This record gives sequence, structure tokens and C-alpha cells, in this order.
Amino acid sequence: MERSTTAGERPFAGGTPSLLRAINERTVLETIRELGPVSRAEIARSCGLSKPTVSQALAALVRSRLVREAGRSSGGKGRTAQLYELNAHAGWVLGIDVGRDWVRAAVADLNGAIVARRDERSQAKSARTLISQIGDLAHDLAAEAGLRWRQVSHATIGSPGVFQPTRRKMTLAQALPGWGREGVFEALQKALGTHVSIENDVNAATVGEQLHGLGKGVANFVFLHVGTGVGLGLVLNGELFRGSTGAAGEVGHLPFGSNSATPGGGRRGGALEATVGGVGVVAEAKRLGMRGSLNARRVFGAARRGDPLAQRVVALEAKRIAFTIAAIVPVVDPELVVLGGGIGRNGDLLLDPVERELHALSPLRPRVDVSVVGEDAAVLGAVAMALQSAQDRLFARAAGRREIVV
Repeated sequence: MERSTTAGERPFAGGTPSLLRAINERTVLETIRELGPVSRAEIARSCGLSKPTVSQALAALVRSRLVREAGRSSGGKGRTAQLYELNAHAGWVLGIDVGRDWVRAAVADLNGAIVARRDERSQAKSARTLISQIGDLAHDLAAEAGLRWRQVSHATIGSPGVFQPTRRKMTLAQALPGWGREGVFEALQKALGTHVSIENDVNAATVGEQLHGLGKGVANFVFLHVGTGVGLGLVLNGELFRGSTGAAGEVGHLPFGSNSATPGGGRRGGALEATVGGVGVVAEAKRLGMRGSLNARRVFGAARRGDPLAQRVVALEAKRIAFTIAAIVPVVDPELVVLGGGIGRNGDLLLDPVERELHALSPLRPRVDVSVVGEDAAVLGAVAMALQSAQDRLFARAAGRREIVV
């Protein structure tokens, strides 16, 4: 069956009938994913295909169980129209956010509806214990959702560091002991027993913010994660930007001053992460004379209660975050900067001083705000990435079965 080329519809030169069928079906599937439940006429108007071509694609997608009928339209004059939607139960996905302190996981159907969700304290003492925890948590969640594990089509793990697909290993993942060793990816595949992909955790959080938070509908924005680590996610022209090796946004490795209380000072300038992240907050608190067992959360809590030393630490942290933003903004010219992470989410203490400092530092002044998705951003982004991979695989599998029949 060749793609029809009625008025307003451009032919694909040089395509085989099977390729053209696949292109048409994929176009219709993407339209239903975006708009559904939707009628045949609405699909045709949205994607520019003829109604007969849409009908043929719909028939194939329904036979493959990727799409299902969803009742009929109501209201208005004239006959009602059959509506179509993505078959949410054609497959299931798992999204996982792995950190030094927490592992957060969620199972979702193909419409992205979360059917099981759990957070656990991270067992990141070694790669082996963490992989075991991830595998156990994943299978427990699937059972909680009433699923057999083979129904889970794909798992995406949001992790510190950069995954190198050709080497099948993580780099720049110092936050998780042993995570950069050979064989970790293969061990994750074995523990999960399904298709697995690994994504940088800040990139996953950026996608979560793009789909569910302040980044929705914003073509150019950055997500600045400030917590134990510091990282940046970039959405440029509506798309997540990873760079040539996947390391775009690893701003924690930038130098930051020559005399800050960080490792690696002197000529190298010191790492931004060690200055702006949790280590830097604690170092400054100790330098100013705060006592006791300290971490960034306790320092910010003390500042909220009126502790003058803690308030001085927070004021300096706001200045450092503003410096970081001022260095980023002229490079990518974002409309919006979203603050996230355990430190960045303290908007009540940080937002006003960060904006004041930024206005003093730079003539470029994007809107700065705090994530509304919060600690769920990375796991929701991982779910969204897993959905894309699962839908791609299910479509390819269905198209392959149809080619065998043809």
C-alpha cells in the first residue's frame, strides 16, 4: 500500500511501499500520542495526511494493539466521529532516579500514568549493593502494580555522570562508589531483565520540568540543579541538548575562584561543584563558626529559624548561585532558569537574593524561579524517556510483524 499523494500531501520520493506505510503509521501514532482521544478527521488536519491514508494507518495500528477505539465524539451538529487513543496497556515502563542518598522509582503505562511509586534510602555503599537494590525495587513495584515483569518494556535510569554508549559505562560519576567501573551496565541489565537505558540525572530532571513544570511550553530554558552536586540541563529550541559526548551541562567541573574553600584551588581555580554544592555550604558554615554535625539541609533550616551565622552562609550561597547563572546566561540566552536540587529548591531563602545579585552582575536577566516539580523531577523525566524508548520499540516490533505478513 503506497502513501496517497492527494492535494496538500507531499510524497516521499524514493520510498518503498513498506517504508511509506511505516512513515504514515508513525506519523499517525505520534499525532494520537500528542492529541488523543482524537478523530480521523482531526488526525488528518493535524499531520497533513489524506483521510484514506489516515484510515489505513489507523487500521494497522489498531490491529497491532498500539491504538484503540475510544468511543465517539459528542456535542455539536452532525454525525458523531469515532475517536482513537494510544492503548495505554500495550506496554509498561519503569523510571528510576538513582542518587547517593535516595533511589526513587515509578512504573507507568504507555500514557504516562503512574501506577506504582516508591522512594528508598540509597544503598550506595558499592555498585553491587546499589544494583541489587535497583533490581529488587523494580520487581517489587511491578508486582505492586499487578504486572508480570515481562510486561515492562523498558527501564530508564537517571544517574549522576555521563553514560558512554560505545563503551557501555559511566564517566564523571564520582558520587556513586564503583559506578564508573566496567560491567556496571551489564549488571543493571541482568538485575532488571528488560531493555535498559541510562540518562544523566539532571537531564532527566530537566525533561521532568519540561513536561510537568515551569518548562512547559518554554523553547529555551536551563535547569540548574544545586544539591550535593551541581549540574545543568539545557533545553534549546524545545529539545534537550546533550552535546557531542553527552556531557553538556557538567558545569560542576568549571573553575570557581582561586582561593575558595574547595579542593583543587590555586591555578586550576577550584571546582564549581565543591564551592556551590553541599560541600561548599558546609565548608563555609564551619569557617564562620557553626558547630555540630552539619549538612546543607541543617544550615538552611538554621537560617530559617533566624541563626545569623547560617543566614550569612545562605547569603553567600545565593551570591555563588547568581555567579553561576551569570556565567551560563550569555552562552545560551535562556528565557528561564529553573532552580532545583536539595539546595536550589530553597526558594524562600534564595530566590530574591539570587535575582538581586544576578541583576548586579549581568545585563542579561532571564526569569529565575524554583522548580514546581521538586524532588520528583528526575524520576518523572526518566519515565518520559522510558516511554519514548518503549513506544519506539513496540512500534518497530509491530511494523516488523506486519512486514512478515506482507
